[in-house]
Amino acid sequence: MAYTEVPGARVPIRMWTDPSTVEGGAMQQLRNVSTLPWIKGLAVMPDVHYGKGATVGSVIAMQGAVCPAAVGVDIGCGMSAVKTSLTADDLPGDLSRLRSRIEQAIPVGRGMHDEPVDPGRLHGFPVSGWDDFWARFDGVADAVKFRRERARKQMGSLGSGNHFVEFCIDAFGSVWLMLHSGSRNIGKELAEFHIGQAQKLPHNQGLVDRDLAVFIADTPQMAAYRHDLFWAQEYAKRNRALMMGLFQDVVRKEFTKAKPTFEPVISCHHNYVAEERYEGMDLLVTRKGAIRAGAGEYGIIPGSMGTGSYIVKGLGNAASFNSASHGAGRRMSRNAAKRRFSTRDLEEQTRGVECRKDAGVVDEIPGAYKPIEQVIEQQRDLVEVVAQLKQVVCVKG
Repeated sequence: MAYTEVPGARVPIRMWTDPSTVEGGAMQQLRNVSTLPWIKGLAVMPDVHYGKGATVGSVIAMQGAVCPAAVGVDIGCGMSAVKTSLTADDLPGDLSRLRSRIEQAIPVGRGMHDEPVDPGRLHGFPVSGWDDFWARFDGVADAVKFRRERARKQMGSLGSGNHFVEFCIDAFGSVWLMLHSGSRNIGKELAEFHIGQAQKLPHNQGLVDRDLAVFIADTPQMAAYRHDLFWAQEYAKRNRALMMGLFQDVVRKEFTKAKPTFEPVISCHHNYVAEERYEGMDLLVTRKGAIRAGAGEYGIIPGSMGTGSYIVKGLGNAASFNSASHGAGRRMSRNAAKRRFSTRDLEEQTRGVECRKDAGVVDEIPGAYKPIEQVIEQQRDLVEVVAQLKQVVCVKG
């Protein structure tokens, strides 16, 4: 679909969904964002829904400023996927052992490794820049420096909520490995610290929503945030890479006869800030629940734990700031999902998937999410579908 323009305070709100279907709270957040003095554009993805400060599923382009709450507290959260040489015919009838092996290799929930993972022990893992990355931790906010050891042990772990590790099959029977995670606790604590710092600044006192507090270019606060932001984004990317390395090791050991090989990994952030140029302006583009979809760039748009996902290629639509949705998007809150659905509903909606089916993940039930097929259809001018995947194993925290 082509986008619909809704009037905003300083810029029009470009929406890749029917505005009448967006919840009132989310629409108000979009209008609030459009009042920011530094805003140059606002694009809204079809998976849009209410978030903290800014909606999930929005792309905010500002000049000379950035809003840390519009990035979200899971800085650098995103997706990774890789196609393997395995096919559906290589899989055993019972996938419970494979799920168990994945859970043993990759800590889930609030878990972490007993000792930091040495990336050098993983087959073919790219270790370049590892020491330099950790050396830059010395420059992060003093308030979180005591978390160094925890951050090292959580590197290569999943987290909870909507994060997952999946074993998938595409329409041609090829097996894919896919996972979704971010910067774990260290990213959350850095985000919360800087949001708090921004809210104290004088220029943010008159905002319509204190969660939209920004840092302004050429200030010490902005410099400190940019350092920590980009470090946390790299942490998230390296976290996914390490998990994918651990995941591939599991697959090699479980399918020794097939001798699996792996194509290059596709990886994309969907909670992050990037420096990009549009209409002759150097802008800070914040994608909160959105991926970059520049011309020819690969991306991943997951559904829910029972509906499958899409590998896409960007079409480079400048109206969306070269962006697309990050997933199906929630259509109800976690608490609402728990009230509405039961474990029996979860079992029914995840039939055929080897996964948790207990009360602890009812809030992740497919029925709590928008239909992924509809979300994909609404952004045909943003991405083209390369592959459609259906999970057969889903690991959640």
